[in-house]
Amino acid sequence: MKPFSAPLDDILFSLEHVAGAPVLPHWDRDLAAEIGAHFAAFAEGQLAPLNEPGDRQGGRLENGRVRMPDGFKDAYAAYAEQGWSGLTVPEAHGGQGLDATVLGITSEIFSGANHSLQMVTGLVPGAVSTLMDFGTEDQQARYLPDFASGAALATMCLSEPEAGSDLSRIRCRATPSGDKWLVNGEKIFISGGDQDMSETIHHLVLARTSDDGLKGLSLFLCPGTLNDGSRNTVSVTRIEEKMGLHASPTCQLRFDNAEAELVGEEGAGLKAMFTIMNHARVDVALQGVAHAARAADIARSYAAERVQGRGADGAPVTLDHHADVRRMLDEIDMLALGGRALAHLTLVMIEVGEAPEFAEFLKPVAKVYCTEAGMRATELGMQVLGGYGYLKEYFLEQAYRDARIAAIYEGANGIHERTLVTRLLPADAGRAFEAFLQAECGARGPSHPRLLKLMQSWQAARDQVLASADPSELAHDFMALTCGTLLPFLWARMTDAAEHHPDPARIRRLANKALAPRGFLSTT
Repeated sequence: MKPFSAPLDDILFSLEHVAGAPVLPHWDRDLAAEIGAHFAAFAEGQLAPLNEPGDRQGGRLENGRVRMPDGFKDAYAAYAEQGWSGLTVPEAHGGQGLDATVLGITSEIFSGANHSLQMVTGLVPGAVSTLMDFGTEDQQARYLPDFASGAALATMCLSEPEAGSDLSRIRCRATPSGDKWLVNGEKIFISGGDQDMSETIHHLVLARTSDDGLKGLSLFLCPGTLNDGSRNTVSVTRIEEKMGLHASPTCQLRFDNAEAELVGEEGAGLKAMFTIMNHARVDVALQGVAHAARAADIARSYAAERVQGRGADGAPVTLDHHADVRRMLDEIDMLALGGRALAHLTLVMIEVGEAPEFAEFLKPVAKVYCTEAGMRATELGMQVLGGYGYLKEYFLEQAYRDARIAAIYEGANGIHERTLVTRLLPADAGRAFEAFLQAECGARGPSHPRLLKLMQSWQAARDQVLASADPSELAHDFMALTCGTLLPFLWARMTDAAEHHPDPARIRRLANKALAPRGFLSTT
């Protein structure tokens, strides 16, 4: 198997020259590059080597506690010691106070190196944002230093046996008891619901405080360890047997009068929980990108070395001399580069804060496109390797299994497609997306005539969706059209900035393919 190599040059090019990170007042390219290089070295040296053996061993439940695969605890200790736990925690609470763009660099590299371990650690930034937005100063002072030091990891406890995407069906209930609350009920599909790496776990739990539907839900912080050092009454009833992410323990949890604190206002839990959910959805988009980039690296390397068949002159050639293999290699590379540009644009727009409607429109588009790209890229990578791609030895078999969940968790892709056409498109978010397309077309004039045609086709489809009696019936196709419209605009940006990439010829070649008219031997 080809060792993991972080695609840092591609990441920095995308953030700075495609997504527009320099518009952010706190963007520092040199600092971002330095942090990225340090984390890349750590990921390549300590995280990636645990990925394949962790998949084989998996997490295990012993005497009611979850044990992580061999080496994971030591790797996490090194991760915490080097300060990666506190990357986005405010400096006042012991962290480094860096923003989401820098986190986007480390998050993608982490997922590419070891998706399972990233899943267990990756909810901390969302939990930090939730406490900063909705927690009291006292809660911030007590809990944020735990996240900064790595003493605590976080979970997001939403789903229940009878309540998946339909949160109105949540039954887990919290009742007041003195100055605390007691939580009772079950939660399922909890990533890192228990593990033996951090000293404790701070569970963010959505629980019912009244029977008033979604308005009856409140958010609670349920610490795994109480002030007296005893364990809270949160127990693991099982670890799910999954297709992939074997080293990430997906737990079913039982809360039996577990002590908890209210975060934010009673009855406003869904609003608070969306802070961590929105972070998680962009993070999941980057997971898809990470798998696509890893597939591109493995397939490209293998195809350049594997001798198969002969060229026009009769001499033996490597796989990458064959047209069909080149087609697949280019598609994988385009999925990674395009998906990353979309995820980074979403991150930057969130950080800018001046166009919240546009950012809201981009979130579901990024989640859907990037997770689908991860699945498609790993599948194509396996095809490039042929029979070897089907073997565990070359890793793509594991990447294919691991990438599959990204289109399901943090809101199944179909839900995001429906949200786009029923909630975002008819509102300011839809108008903000159209304004973006118009501005991009205006900035380029006649240099990219295809972009104008794409925008006009999208506008016509938008009008059709808005006039539909049931827009959800058009949701899947409209999301595909939206992705197919937006990506060429991002490739046009890549064309304009190609000279800033270490391999400008690669960027231009792929951009020309992305911007070319579609259709068999089309010349129009």
